Amino acid sequence: MSKNEKIILGISIGDLNGIGSEVILRTFEDSRMLEFCTPVIFSNVKLMSFYKKEFEMDLSFQGIDHLKDVVHKKINVLNVWKEPVEVHFGKEEPLAGEYAIKSLKAAVEALKKDEIDVLVTAPINKSNVQSKTFNFPGHTDYLAKELQGDSLMLMLSEELKVGLLTDHVPVKDVPSKITRELIEKKINTIHKTLVQDFEIIRPKIAVLGINPHTGDNGVIGDEDDTVLRPALDTIRSNGKLVYGPYSADSFFGSENYKNFDAVIASYHDQGLIPFKTLAFGQGVNYTAGLGKIRTSPDHGTAYEVAGKNKASEASFKEAVFAALNIFRNRSTYLEYAQNPLAVSHRKGGFKKNSQ
Repeated sequence: MSKNEKIILGISIGDLNGIGSEVILRTFEDSRMLEFCTPVIFSNVKLMSFYKKEFEMDLSFQGIDHLKDVVHKKINVLNVWKEPVEVHFGKEEPLAGEYAIKSLKAAVEALKKDEIDVLVTAPINKSNVQSKTFNFPGHTDYLAKELQGDSLMLMLSEELKVGLLTDHVPVKDVPSKITRELIEKKINTIHKTLVQDFEIIRPKIAVLGINPHTGDNGVIGDEDDTVLRPALDTIRSNGKLVYGPYSADSFFGSENYKNFDAVIASYHDQGLIPFKTLAFGQGVNYTAGLGKIRTSPDHGTAYEVAGKNKASEASFKEAVFAALNIFRNRSTYLEYAQNPLAVSHRKGGFKKNSQ
């Protein structure tokens, strides 16, 4: 991307029968969005035209067959496939999952080749995408395989950032997955992310306990005492501002999260239930720790409202803005790392400190 061009934002289409296409098009029906980026939807022009007609939207597409033909100030649709595809709103079908993965794989390949700058993914159905060539519990695990780095699911809102030690793991397997090595790796990843992607120079990170009441001195499990606390002590000895473990049941209700730049939960629901309670519809899922930038909305396929002209684009739009902001922040950070003197005099450079 040259300095005179908009950020090229790739978009994977998600489940064809869900709300993904509706929220994508609603986002860019607002023509002002084209002032911030150049969108490229990895799909098919005929399919996107079907959605446009179905939802009576006032917008136009630039159909392209190669990414070198991207046109700025237009909504570009890359023809990933040519054949017609039927849409059955609200139905879980293998075919819808197959095309969702075709879109995702093409977009990720373009991201790896720097043909797009960032990626925003519309929701997939974790069940109907499974196949011999795609055997992952979700986007995060697939991206971790395809892109360089140590991936970490990080949920973002204006007031809250929640990362996970374990994500799509059965609850019964959580304690065995959490090791000192994993804790140190995940906290190091989120610390680096806060610095380079969010311009927080000295981030403060809170860590939630594994067991209720962080084990109550071994009465309710000993993992907090034997695994989590020793790992946090090691991390703190290296100068990072890491606090906890905190009892998860009162941490969010007491608004203690407002004292930190990020919170790390031990497992999926421990972090995502409070996050979605506080920020649902405005939240963003960011795959932190990778060499490339990917975000997504905080909701799923929402079959129950698909095709009914009721879906809100708020979270998808937030995912777009998050991807663009992170891209700019990281670009500035990397430039700073290469030439500190040049960037230190730039207005609007690194100035945000932990509160």
